[in-house]
Parts: sequence; C-alpha cells; structure tokens
Amino acid sequence: MPSPHAIAVILLAIGMFVLFAQGRLRVEVICLVLIALLALGFYFFPLEGRNGMEIAFGGFGHEALITICALMILGRGLVTTGALEPASQLLVRLWSYSTPLGMLVSLVLAAGMSMFVNDTPVLVLTMPLLLNLSAKTGYPASRTLMPINFAILIGGMATTIGTSTNLLVVSLASENLGMERFGMFEFTDVALVAGLIALPYLWLVMPRLLPAYNSVAEESPRRFSASLFVDHGSSVVDMTLAEVRDRIGDGPEVFGATRRYTHFRRSNPTIRLQPGDVVQIEGSLSELRHAADRAKGHLAHPAIMRATRSDANDEQIIAEVVVGADSSLLGQTIRSAQIAERYSAAVIGIFRPDRTFHHEVLDTNDERLEVGDVLLIQGAPDRLKSLQVDQGAMVLEGAAEIPRTVRAPAAIAIVATVITLAALRIVPISVAALAGTIAMIVTGCVKFDRVGRALNGEVIVLVAASIALGRAMLETGAAAWLGQALAMGLEPVPPAVALAAVMSFAALITNFSSNTAAAAVGTPIAVSIAEQLGVAPEPLVLAVLFGCNLCYATPVAYQTNILIMSAGGYQFKDYVRAGLPLVIIMVVTLSILLVAKYDL
Repeated sequence: MPSPHAIAVILLAIGMFVLFAQGRLRVEVICLVLIALLALGFYFFPLEGRNGMEIAFGGFGHEALITICALMILGRGLVTTGALEPASQLLVRLWSYSTPLGMLVSLVLAAGMSMFVNDTPVLVLTMPLLLNLSAKTGYPASRTLMPINFAILIGGMATTIGTSTNLLVVSLASENLGMERFGMFEFTDVALVAGLIALPYLWLVMPRLLPAYNSVAEESPRRFSASLFVDHGSSVVDMTLAEVRDRIGDGPEVFGATRRYTHFRRSNPTIRLQPGDVVQIEGSLSELRHAADRAKGHLAHPAIMRATRSDANDEQIIAEVVVGADSSLLGQTIRSAQIAERYSAAVIGIFRPDRTFHHEVLDTNDERLEVGDVLLIQGAPDRLKSLQVDQGAMVLEGAAEIPRTVRAPAAIAIVATVITLAALRIVPISVAALAGTIAMIVTGCVKFDRVGRALNGEVIVLVAASIALGRAMLETGAAAWLGQALAMGLEPVPPAVALAAVMSFAALITNFSSNTAAAAVGTPIAVSIAEQLGVAPEPLVLAVLFGCNLCYATPVAYQTNILIMSAGGYQFKDYVRAGLPLVIIMVVTLSILLVAKYDL
C-alpha cells in the first residue's frame, strides 16, 4: 500500500486536474492553493528525512522557472528589435499565397530543427515569428502555436540528442541498468513514421479544435491620411502610381502624388516617381508601416524622422493623439503648431471622424485641426507626454512600440549564441538563457524597466506549482508506487500489450508530473517487465522514452507547453481537447511500430 503522504499527493494531483478541466477557477488561483496545501500538509505532517517547505516552495527558485523566464525575455528582445522581420516577411508571403501550405511548411521545418536542437530553443526562435505572422496576416496565433509546439516535441523525440529526456532515458538504461547504449539515430525511423501519421492531425484537424485567439492587441479601426516620402533609396523610384499600389499591397489606398507643389492623381499613367516626391496614401497604422517598409520610404520628412530617432535614443512609440475642445491645437495646422520642432515628434497621419479629407489637398500638414481629429504621432514617450500637457491633447492608450532595429544584429547574435551553447551542450540551457538575458539588457535590446512585459504571472505560478507537485510525487513515493502497481498488473499479459501499457503509463506521469519523473520511474520498471516477460528490454525502454515525450495533454507537462500558454490565450481544457487525441494517436502508432520492429 502507498504511504499516507503518497495517497494525499495522488488525490491532490487528481483534484488539480479536475479543477483545471472545469475551468471555473483561474489557473493561478488553483496553483497557489495547491502550493499552500502542500506546504500545510508537510508542515503539520512532516515527511521523514525531507524538507517539506522546500518541496512546496522550491518551484519559485527552481532552475526550470528561471530558464522559462529567461527564454521569455530573449523572445521579447527579438520582438522589440524587429530582428525577425525579414524571416517574418518571407513567412507572410508564403502564408498569404496559401494558408494550408504555409502551415504545412512551418510544421515540417519546426519538427526538422528539433531533431538536432533542443525543443525549447527551437520554440523560442519560432514563437516570435508566429506571433509576428499572426499580427500581419490576421490568422489567429492560437491556431498555430500549439500545433507547431507539438511538431517540435515530435521531432525532438527522433534522436538521442533531441531532448534532455531522451538523453536521460538512454543514460539510465546504459549506465545504471547495463544495456547497450542506443545510437543517435537508432529509433529515428519509428519516430519519423509516427510523426508522418500524426502530421495530418496537426495540420488539418488540431487548428479547428483550438479557439481563435490573437495575443496581439486589436488595432484601432481608424484609417489615417498620410504622406509617403520618396528618397534616393526608395524602391518605388521610377514607378507609376499604379505600380506603387501593387508594390505596397492591397491594404493602403493610393490617392496621388505631389512634386514641387504640383499634384498628380493616381489615375495619371505617365507620372513616374522621383526622389523628393510625396505620395498621398490612406490606411491603418499597420498598413502604413507596411507600405513604408515595402516602398523603403518615410511617413514623415526624412529630416524630421532623423531628428525624432536621435532625440528618442532608439526608444520610440507611435501614439494616437486626440484634439479636444479645449486643446490649443484647435484651429492650427500641423505645420503652424510646430510639433516636430518643439517636441521632436513626427506627425505621420491624421484621421477626421465622420468625413474624409479632400485628397486634392497637397499636404495634410496644412489642414486646420478640428475637434475630434486624431493625429498619429511618432516620438519618444516623454515627448508625447509633454505634448499632452502643453497642448491639452489626449494621448490614447495602446501606443505601439517602434522596433529598435539598430539593436537587431545584437539580438540575433545573442539568441544564436544561446541556441548554439544549448544545442552543443557546452552549458545547460538554463545558464545559456540567463547569460543571454543579461546580454539583452546590457546591449539595450530589452530595457530593464520593461522586463516585466515579457513575463506572465500565470505562467510563473503554474510552473512553480507543477514543479512542486512533481517533486512531491517523487519524494513521497507516489510515482514509484504507481509504477510498481503497473508492473504487477502486467505480469500475465502479452509483450505487445505490456509495451503499450508502459508507454501509456509514462505518458500519464509526464502529463501530470514531469518527463524527468516519468523517465526516472519508468526506465527501471520497463527493464524489470522485460525480464519477467523474457523479451529484449530495448522496445520497452523505447516505450518509456517515447511515452515521456508525449506531453501534449496538459500545460504543466513540458516547459514549451507553458511558454505558449499566455501567447496563445490557451486554457487547460484546450490542451486536453487538442492534445489528448494526439497522445492516443501516438501511443497506438508507436506501439504498433515498436512491436513490428522488434517482432514482439
């Protein structure tokens, strides 16, 4: 019989799962209650030879939590510097051409990379790309993050170096249990075939089971009139206005162009743009920025943009500023208000509710401002606050942060170094990620006062609670007792059934405790069962190895599941609904393949 401590921990694990599945209480509340119950239980009923408080609260200082927080900050650095913008644009083109094709290519690439690089760095690299892709195409991030994450996990179990769990099982089997060490690609064939069978589910079915959620805040519905300044480096030089419209995409509207106070309508087929021309366009903020990127132009005069960047010291935002009835901007033009000169801020667009501008006007800088006009202004945050105070204008919430592109090479170099160090196992991923975080802050890729934006309280508490529960299951003997019960029950069954049961047991432990616990408990049990059944231990050990990687059904099963939870807006039930069928598919497929390969 299990000890009273083990029974209590098993009941707590079941209770946590039920509460998570019901979704009536917030995840962080359930996690904090779990930690409190563990602490109280171990305080009043101490575990002999163990520090109960350290088991309950140790998750908050655990290596895994530090690693996850550091990886979040690394991902934040890639986003704030715009380092992944070129790769993101390639993905956008592919996804714009065909969403199913884009999804398929992304799944295959993610799985392929994770065969040779640890799962966590691969996700850190791909998650910002997927979030940028979602922002640009409108395809919900929630329908890409989980399938790509699971593709990474499937690819990772194909080689001995794909995950730390694989290495642990292989090491336990060879060093502690006397088995011959598995080669790097010894079970790759089985994993790849199973992955191909699971691919249609990841590609076509799973996205339909997930909610349509986008972590990027919804953009303002306002469409701003703006000017696109053409200079010598612009890609639209010598193009007609029709060609410019094709170049910048379907979103922004092109109304005409201005050359030395002469206005040309968009229907003019003869005018070809020259440096110094100004194109009148209209669109949302993202459309305007995309148009400027595609045209390699500026949304304000280049001299003003240079002054704005210099004054902001690489830290800029784009904010919407509303002209109120008491504002001193009322009745002035943008030019006469001298916003650029006084505040080192560039007005890049203007929106007037209830009526549009007359687009034969050469320059919106000469429009007199009215009550309710919304100016789109780029500049340093403190300068925009001064504008609000001095001019009586209201800066709306939700300002967009301008990527500090000058820091992009540093951010890419830092993340590449972290991934290389972790992939080659020169240092643990925790050390590499923490060093990378420090480098991000020192180089200015991430501002220290904004580190909190990269972190998520729900994720932190969830990680701490899952670590505490997994540790409690190991220390109280709950995991070992479950394994022994399984071994006793499998004595009379055929080897094929025993193999499937061992894999299912490892998957169960890994989804409610940790893959480390599943590997530590499951590997010796697999060898023992093989001896009892008189078969080779290799297929049953591989059943444990694969089962430890089938961590799809809960967010606490693996750290990459937790990393995507906030960004994808997932709830516990989403993992169960989309991940549990994948667990079943993989258990059935891998069991059949192992039975066939080893002729059980």
